[in-house]
Amino acid sequence: MRRSTDLAEAAPAPVRTRESAPGSGGTGVIWLLLGAAFVTLLNETVMGVAIPHLVTDLDVTLSVAQWTTTAFMLTMAVVIPTTGFLLRRLTTRQVFLLAMSLFTAGTLLGALAPEFSVLLVARVIQASGTAMMMPLLMTTIMTVVPESERGRFMGRITIVMAVAPALGPTLSGLILSTLSWPFLFWIILPVAVLMMVVGALRLRNVGETTTAPLDWVSLPLTALGFGGLVYGFSTLGSADPGMVPVAVTALALGVLGLGLFVWRQLVLQREDRALLDLRVFRSRTFALAIGLVVVMMAAMFGSIILLPIYLQNVLAEDAVTTGLMLLPGGLAMGLAAPLVGRLFDRFGPRPLVIPGALIASAVLWALTGLDETSPAWFVLLGHVGLSLGVAMMMTPLLTSALGSLPSQLYSHGSATVGAIQQVAGAIDTALFITVLSLGTVAASGSGAGPVVAEANGVSTAFLAGAALSLIAVVGSWFVRKPAPRQAPAAPASTEA
Repeated sequence: MRRSTDLAEAAPAPVRTRESAPGSGGTGVIWLLLGAAFVTLLNETVMGVAIPHLVTDLDVTLSVAQWTTTAFMLTMAVVIPTTGFLLRRLTTRQVFLLAMSLFTAGTLLGALAPEFSVLLVARVIQASGTAMMMPLLMTTIMTVVPESERGRFMGRITIVMAVAPALGPTLSGLILSTLSWPFLFWIILPVAVLMMVVGALRLRNVGETTTAPLDWVSLPLTALGFGGLVYGFSTLGSADPGMVPVAVTALALGVLGLGLFVWRQLVLQREDRALLDLRVFRSRTFALAIGLVVVMMAAMFGSIILLPIYLQNVLAEDAVTTGLMLLPGGLAMGLAAPLVGRLFDRFGPRPLVIPGALIASAVLWALTGLDETSPAWFVLLGHVGLSLGVAMMMTPLLTSALGSLPSQLYSHGSATVGAIQQVAGAIDTALFITVLSLGTVAASGSGAGPVVAEANGVSTAFLAGAALSLIAVVGSWFVRKPAPRQAPAAPASTEA
């Protein structure tokens, strides 16, 4: 049953217009943003491999060194919800230069960091810039690209989202095999500077801006809500029993903060002053697609978390071999994304999302059979198959979700997608690590050896992921391509 909801009226027309970037100019903007997003997201995963080096060089414990990753993720979770406001208040060029300036400054500081506290500050600054790039890229594509070609361009976003994080650990391992950890920053720095200079010289503004004031009350609520949830679930997923009280406290504060944040936005959006406009969820297509993205991310994060543990602890593969075995999956997802985008533009989401969900679910069910005798090639093929299934879903879901919104809500829709991805990633990590631990303990209690017990824990965790994937299989049948809009500001028929 479809119901007409005038979301265009819910979001008042902008009061100040940016310079338009039609045709090839708009395409040039997108390619520049794609390159910048690739560089910033690549940086997100490079520090994981460097943690043992930080322990030795900076004389810190393993749990302290992990904060180079945790702080990055927390900062992303806090900053991303604010980008909905920033993308409406500032021009494309201003947001890009702000993001790249922060990222470049953080990279330089990280390269020069004499101690861990300085390195941690550098990672926070880097993450602040990184958090702005993906919402900026998504919003620009939705503003510049015609509806008939959005799938193709959103497919390029999938390449960035899949390949950059997959290459991060591999690149880091290669650098650290011959150089020290500061070169993880020194090598990225000139690329970041080049991107910033090119953007300053050539980037054109697209879309419109507004003069909505910043709500300072929403900012601490954002930090408490999203930061509390991400930290709580991440800590819960650390499998450290001593951290459970800390995790529960953080989760309680996160739920309280998020509740207050949502209430505040519902009040402010009546006057178009919300930091993150939640009217995006009035679109049934947006709500359903984002729900399926969360389930899809569970499958992706499950493979990222569980397969390295299985390869190293059960099959006794070294870290380099493990990284190389998981690289083809990320590359397969990136290579499939452009084709998926073109097929979406021609046929819509359902012919892609339905088989994608079935493939991902079938692979997850197959991975529940992993044990201590499973061959490494089976893991490799499973990861590639799962990546292809996720690729068939990601581009259609993101394009359908944002395409169901009026143009005035593109920035808030992009920010909402990013914020939910961060929280979902933390929840998925906690879920799979918890089930893995329970499965391992149960097998150990039955007399199994350490390797067999670990294999049983991985199998049990994949069973949880496979069961969760059934939600995506059912939900995929209800995804629809948004109806074409004749004009951005015209009243639009949207599913509610």
